[in-house]
Formats: sequence, structure tokens, C-alpha cells
Amino acid sequence: MSANAASGDAELRLDKWLWAARFFKTRRQAVEAINGGKVQVDGQCTKPGKVIRTGTRLVIHKGSLHWELVVKGISRQRRPASEATLLYEEREESRLRCQALVRERRESGASAPGTQGRPNKRDRRMIQRFTRKVDT
Repeated sequence: MSANAASGDAELRLDKWLWAARFFKTRRQAVEAINGGKVQVDGQCTKPGKVIRTGTRLVIHKGSLHWELVVKGISRQRRPASEATLLYEEREESRLRCQALVRERRESGASAPGTQGRPNKRDRRMIQRFTRKVDT
């Protein structure tokens, strides 16, 4: 972590922190999530430019995942995932819920019938025959 993370009065914009903590791949995605009400700061919807500090409580919704966490550090750079996890502390219930959801998704995806990837040439021709309009 950088010296910024160690200082007690460090602060950073919410969208930059979400990007640096690896919750979103780009800052644009972070901004869209914040504007869409998917991120709450201390229980309230906010703007991407909201300044956050250590101790700030965040609730993040991303698809079916839901995180409840407390900011523990500030980093202005996007670092490896192992370092990004040091920037926050997730509540135990939230962590267990996410792990169960990921495990369930992995198990159901492996055994789902009909998930063979892209159609091959034969399959495409069958689809085209089925969807072709009949000229009268």
C-alpha cells in the first residue's frame, strides 16, 4: 500500500476508490453504478465525486452480488487484487453470502444442459431453416 493509505486524513473520490479496490473494471463502470443507485455511502445514495475516508461504510450491488463493507485504506492507484483486499473489510454475513452465491453459480453452470457454447455449422443451418420466412 502507498503512503496515502497509511495517513489518517487520506481521502479519495468514491468512483476512484471503487476502481482502485477492484469492484469495477473501469471508472466509467463505477460512475454508472453510483449514478444508478447501486452504491450507497453510509446508507445513502450519492454522487461519484463524494469524498470517502477510512471508516466509511459502503453497500455495493453488482448483478446478483451484494457487498457490505467498511473502508480501511485509501489508494490512488489500482494495485493487484491481493493488495486491493487490504483497502476494505467486508462484514462476515456479506462475505458468506457472496461465497455461497459464487459456489452455487459455479455448480449450476457446470451441470446446466444445453450450454455447449457457440453453434457449429450444422446447428446454424438448422436455426436458419427454422427461422426462415416462408414466401407465399
